[in-house]
Amino acid sequence: MITREQIPTVLEHPVYDTDGNKIGEARHVFFDDVTGEPEWVSVSTGLFGTNESFVPIHDATLVEDHLEVPYDKNRVKDAPNVDVDAGGHLSEQEEHRLYEHYGIDWDAAWQQANRPGEAGWAHSGTEDTTGTSRTMDTGMDTGMGTDDAMTRSEERMHVGTERREVGRARLRKYVVTEEVQQTVPVRREEVRVEREPITDDNMDAAMSGPEITEAEHEVTLHEERPVTETETVPVERVRMTTDEHTDEETVRGQVRKERIETEGAEEPRDR
Repeated sequence: MITREQIPTVLEHPVYDTDGNKIGEARHVFFDDVTGEPEWVSVSTGLFGTNESFVPIHDATLVEDHLEVPYDKNRVKDAPNVDVDAGGHLSEQEEHRLYEHYGIDWDAAWQQANRPGEAGWAHSGTEDTTGTSRTMDTGMDTGMGTDDAMTRSEERMHVGTERREVGRARLRKYVVTEEVQQTVPVRREEVRVEREPITDDNMDAAMSGPEITEAEHEVTLHEERPVTETETVPVERVRMTTDEHTDEETVRGQVRKERIETEGAEEPRDR
């Protein structure tokens, strides 16, 4: 359980769930009017912390500079919205709704806390004899002090950012077939008939054969034809990177401020 001495460390610090996920920032701590022990902590959740959810604090632990609660983030964010009266108190009905949401047995918890000889936290004479009363603590004295002075408080809006996924990009490789054209020279053989007259130089060759006979001579012709083959070669490498761009957005919210007015007293005159 969180002690009173640890309250300044809890307020305005992160709150994490059982899986280490950040839920939000601790805004207010509510005390039991009878025992004075911390019972609830309100956590700002949602975009820009505009929502406020209540979480039981009696099983929470303070780890370094943040608070860990034994509930997952979704359960806390789905907690019912409850109203706090002008005195900073939770009614019995509102607290009962919260106990049901977090799966805490209201009757069993009330009986155990109010056994003889034990300090009860579920009975408060300031509200009614069967209900509970929780007083909000913002880390400052909001009542009358020993010097008869009243402290005026106000809320401050703290704007932060949360990182969320907005889309995905991926690289995908696929195969296409294209027609390519290239001109190459090809050679072929053709028959050309050459005739030469009989001269003294070729007379012997001409007379070496039979005088009268039938003969045949065959010549083989050749030609070139284009032949293609393909090979795979790397041509480039493609990768994706992300660039960060910073824009400015205006955030609006509502904060409460206390005002102090006097009744039955005269304002001091300027001298």
